[in-house]
Amino acid sequence: MIVGIKELCYDNKKGSGKMLKKIDKGALFLAEQQQLFRCPNCHEKMLQNEKSLVCEKGHRFDLSKKGTLYFLAHQIKTDYDHEMFDPRGRMIRSGMYQPVIEKIADFIQTGNVLDVGCGEGSFLRQISQLKENPVTIGFDIAKEGIYLASNQPLDAFWCVADLTNLPFADQSFDTILNIFSPSHYREFKRVLKSDGCVVKVVPQSDYLQELRAIYHPDGPAYSNEAVIQRFTEELTITQRERVTYEFEIPEERRLDILEMSPLEWKVSDEVKAGLAADPLKKITIDVEVLKGY
Repeated sequence: MIVGIKELCYDNKKGSGKMLKKIDKGALFLAEQQQLFRCPNCHEKMLQNEKSLVCEKGHRFDLSKKGTLYFLAHQIKTDYDHEMFDPRGRMIRSGMYQPVIEKIADFIQTGNVLDVGCGEGSFLRQISQLKENPVTIGFDIAKEGIYLASNQPLDAFWCVADLTNLPFADQSFDTILNIFSPSHYREFKRVLKSDGCVVKVVPQSDYLQELRAIYHPDGPAYSNEAVIQRFTEELTITQRERVTYEFEIPEERRLDILEMSPLEWKVSDEVKAGLAADPLKKITIDVEVLKGY
């Protein structure tokens, strides 16, 4: 929950009882939390100027109508769009990751939270129901995901940014969430507070094994050991837990799981049609949740 912003924001000054527009809510956040940002172009601090952030050298970033900020120097095309984000969000909200979300909430420290590669924001929304934090920011390189995230019933600020050049000030966050997304440990260490932590979720060998067996039956054995090894080299692990279980897919969500991940990319229409005709009823979740300083 963002400091100074009530769950429902009203224009009390005018006495209209009208809920604030997203862009006005975003401007209120910037007014209260401008110190969290730094210019991605020149790395100078930024100050709020009405509905914008402006750095000391004049670089300007304007809020969109959805109350989000776009920090990239140029638009980047990704394969992540609403056709994947929408079913992904519905699967997350269906409870598919609830035991994982509970473990993440246990690992998160009280304080400011940055969600790296937040997509359409459903993970952050589910986590916030278990643990509130004073300031929550989510960012992704996919603009479409951020626009969808801005519709989440959650007091968070959303932006489009580059993982390798974070638009955030040094030592600003108590926890960095890194759920199924790439890492950049130099930037993570820069924006973490001295006692901050990274909570990373990495798929393990049996993750979505039923879907992999159909989509990529001749593929190599699935492993993310190199990703985990890199985490142990960059950070000191204080907690880690493997979370493994079978999830019974609700009947109304059985087609969503076919399109919720990059696994379905480059899969033939014939294979997809066969699975759609006889969809999976259960799916295996197998992940490692790591916490490090």
